[in-house]
Amino acid sequence: MSDAATARATITAYYAAFNAGDAAGMLACITDTVEHRVNEGGIRWGREKFSEFCGHMGVSYREELKDIVIFVSDDGTRGAAEFVVHGEYLKTDPGLPEAKGQRYILPAGSFFTLEGDKISRVTTFYNLNDWIAQVSA
Repeated sequence: MSDAATARATITAYYAAFNAGDAAGMLACITDTVEHRVNEGGIRWGREKFSEFCGHMGVSYREELKDIVIFVSDDGTRGAAEFVVHGEYLKTDPGLPEAKGQRYILPAGSFFTLEGDKISRVTTFYNLNDWIAQVSA
């Protein structure tokens, strides 16, 4: 498999695990020292912090990513994905509006750095003001 094909397969597996609610599957796709950057948030370093984030997200939100389009560099060291988040806000996150099971649809994207068949950096972006408006309506 080419480097680009390996990168595409890794990102595809990462999102398949996300959509299945399979945190262990997502963890299998990342390095031990992963750099995880979330929109409007800090940087989480390492597998343990990433695992904690997945646990929190699984309690506070139910999300499915649709219309995923994956892009990879020829050398397989960089990737990106564009998708639409279809979600439900289940448990109030501190500093955010109260959760009452509100549904939302939100365009988003992520950027990746890859080392072989593992993700070493994932940076995700979405419009937080759009999300807040949707769950506050």
